[in-house]
Amino acid sequence: MTDAAQENGRAGRRIEVRDELSPETAGAVLALVAEAAKTDGQPAVSEQGRLQLRGGPRPGVRHVLLYVTEGGAEAAGAGDGASGEQLVGYAQLEDTDPVEAPAAELLVHPSHRGRGHGRALGTALLEQSHRRLRVWAHGGHAAARHLAQTLGLTLFRELRQMRRPLAGLDLAEPVLPEGVTVRTFQPGADDAAWLAVNAAAFAHHPEQGSLKQRDLDDRKAEPWFDPKGFFLAEKDGEIVGFHWTKVHAEEGLGEVYVLGVRPGAQGGGLGKALTAIGLRHLAGQGLPTAMLYVDADNTAAVTVYERLGFVTYETDLMYRSES
Repeated sequence: MTDAAQENGRAGRRIEVRDELSPETAGAVLALVAEAAKTDGQPAVSEQGRLQLRGGPRPGVRHVLLYVTEGGAEAAGAGDGASGEQLVGYAQLEDTDPVEAPAAELLVHPSHRGRGHGRALGTALLEQSHRRLRVWAHGGHAAARHLAQTLGLTLFRELRQMRRPLAGLDLAEPVLPEGVTVRTFQPGADDAAWLAVNAAAFAHHPEQGSLKQRDLDDRKAEPWFDPKGFFLAEKDGEIVGFHWTKVHAEEGLGEVYVLGVRPGAQGGGLGKALTAIGLRHLAGQGLPTAMLYVDADNTAAVTVYERLGFVTYETDLMYRSES
C-alpha cells in the first residue's frame, strides 16, 4: 500500500508514505544513508532499519520518502519517484511495540539541508503516528537536537557507544560458573533456542527482545555474520547465556554485538566470562578496537564496561512527543 503523496509546503517538495519499497527504491535509500554517513560520521538509520528496507513489507513498518524537483547537488537517485525528482530525504517509522510509541529515524541529504526538509519529514512522522512518536538522533548532532526542539520533542533516552583498544588486551582467564560450558552457534539448529533465551534476557528491552526468526535470518544473511564469533553458554544442555560478536571490517572495529544471560543464571559471573571470551576472540582477529552500545542509565553495565577499559566514544539520543 502507498499513501497518497502530498505536497509539503515548499514548491517542488513531495512526500510519499509506503509500507513496502521496490528493490530500486530500497537501493536509493541505502545510497542516501551511506552518502549522509560520510558527513555525519555514522549512519542515520540503524542496522535494523536498513535491514527493514528490503525483503518486502514488514508488520508495523512504514517508509517516508521526500522527493524534490528543484535544482542542486546530485542526491542518491530518484528510486521510483516521478521523472525529474531526486530522493533527498527518508524516514522510517516502526510501530511494533505494544506499549511504547512508534519509533522513527530520519535523514536529509547533506547538500539539501537547511531548507526545511527535516522538519517536513518530522511533521509527516508526527501525523503518521498520531503525535505519539519517538525519534532517534544518532550521534546527537546539534542540528538533530534543534530539529527535535522545533518539533516539540523532549529528550528521554541516551545510548552510549563505548570503545576500548584491543591491542595488548590483558584480561584474566575467563572463569565460568560450575557446570557451564561454552560452544559456538550452529545456524538453524540453535535458532529457536537462542531466540527464546534472547527474548527472556531482553524482556525489558523491546528492540532486542522482540527479535523473531525473520530478524535472525536477516542477520545471518549479512556478509559480516560469522558463527565462529557467536558464543553460547550451556548448562545441562540448555542455553543460559550468549555473546554474539560482530566485525566491522572497513572500520577495523570488533563489536560486543549482543551479550545476554538468561534470568536465573545472572549474578554468577557468567556475563563477565562471556564478555572476556568475546573480546579475546575479537583481539585474535587482529582488530585494533572493540565497541559496544549500552544505555546511559544502565549504571551497573556501564560500570562493568568501564572496569574493562571501555570509555564513551559518542552518544545516540532518543526524543519523544509528550502527547
